[in-house]
Amino acid sequence: MSRRHPADLRAALAALDLMPGELVRVQEEVPARFGVSSRYARWAGAPAAPPTGPGPAVLFEQVTPSGGAAGDGGGGRGAAGAGGEPGASAVLMGLYGTRRRAAALLGATPAELAHRLLDAVAAPLPPVPAADPDRWARSDRKPDLTTLPVPVLTDEDAGPYLTLGAVLATDPATGVRNLSIHRMCVQGPDLLTIWMVPGRDLEQAHRNSLAAGRPLPVAIHLGLGPAVLLASCCPTSLVPTGTDELAVAGALAGAPVELLPCRTVDAEYIAHAEYVLEGELLPDTMPENPRGTAATPEFLGYQGTAHPALPTVRITGITARRGPILQAVSGPGHEQSVLLGFGMEAAVLAVLRRRGAPVRAVHCHTAGGGQLMVVLQWEAKRSAEDDALVREASQAVLEEFRMAKLVLSVDEDVDLESDQDLWWAMVTRWQADRDLLVLPDREGFPLDPTQSVAYSPALSADGRTAKAVFDCTVPYAQRRRFRRARFTDAPGSG
Repeated sequence: MSRRHPADLRAALAALDLMPGELVRVQEEVPARFGVSSRYARWAGAPAAPPTGPGPAVLFEQVTPSGGAAGDGGGGRGAAGAGGEPGASAVLMGLYGTRRRAAALLGATPAELAHRLLDAVAAPLPPVPAADPDRWARSDRKPDLTTLPVPVLTDEDAGPYLTLGAVLATDPATGVRNLSIHRMCVQGPDLLTIWMVPGRDLEQAHRNSLAAGRPLPVAIHLGLGPAVLLASCCPTSLVPTGTDELAVAGALAGAPVELLPCRTVDAEYIAHAEYVLEGELLPDTMPENPRGTAATPEFLGYQGTAHPALPTVRITGITARRGPILQAVSGPGHEQSVLLGFGMEAAVLAVLRRRGAPVRAVHCHTAGGGQLMVVLQWEAKRSAEDDALVREASQAVLEEFRMAKLVLSVDEDVDLESDQDLWWAMVTRWQADRDLLVLPDREGFPLDPTQSVAYSPALSADGRTAKAVFDCTVPYAQRRRFRRARFTDAPGSG
């Protein structure tokens, strides 16, 4: 069996404690409403509004609940949890706030993690029933979402949002599990709205369940181990329908994910989760924001627009480990982009491998939300034919991946993790009249505000975009003119 990595969130935090400067603990009491987000903003990283920059994971050890639901402006402290649980509890932000830290939690470098994901998809390790449930002892809590320290990010938000809630459900028609992260807004003590991307696995499982005349049982997890969370963020092009994300997570972690039965619904939950919200995905819908038009900030940095009608989840039970940690992300920030980017990188790498393209590494840049900007690093060119191959393969990425808007291709001597090096390649290895390839009016991603006819009349509809390849690779015939200067070590300096 491969090397094991942190199985749960607490093991991941223990690992960070051994890495100087990677974890900050905030001990003073802060409110979930604005308090967590405003304090974390300086470390959130772009596209959060400046001044900000990538920084440590931050564990807020005493967060008081917002105590309100969507649109009610609630700001109360919230009631104490069942069984004498204190009103304040822990919230974690920024665990995956840098690519280096996120990869290190799985024993890899950023460049290695895409390859690790591909290996895990090729050789999945299925989940198993928990051999020792007492190891993951947990208590029942009153099914009241307003007692949880769910952050509210801005005064425009529809309400408290579960921003890193991983939903586990089994499709009743196929028997296939799906684990995926969704935006969920607290609408009442036991009610959430949930945004599901149309056509994806959870929405299909919901449709199949309703067709059978019953709601879909779900387990919503808050606070999971790195391998499970990363697997849940992988695109369907990497982990297609029929593939169990938990089996991919097991292979990535080096040990099977352990499951236990829910207590109030016919579903399973991941044994090591900090919080588990048991419930049913109902046929009913309601406005995401009953009192306004805003949702919560999106990962591209702009305030989200509330949906007029979303499916609802009725919470039937809440369980938690002792001293639970609620994990959340700041919508506009490095962390969500890092999580989305690694899965996208593996998917792009798989496509290019199938084409036989000599790509060395892929970096889905956080400035594009881990989706819109793809940097491709190529092996050294072996002939003039490779000049055309690089451009054709770069274009293929834009055609294959709807979300990808820009592809930047660079040579093997460029550091993908250095923005300085990427800009250096752009200004010294790129000419706009010969190295820019534009693909007009392609299917895109409407959360980018430029992808609208109001911005560009050249687009045929909203949600379409012009895409571009920036070929910053050196032409094969001129490779000797572009050799980087290398310093010579002084005798005895090594």
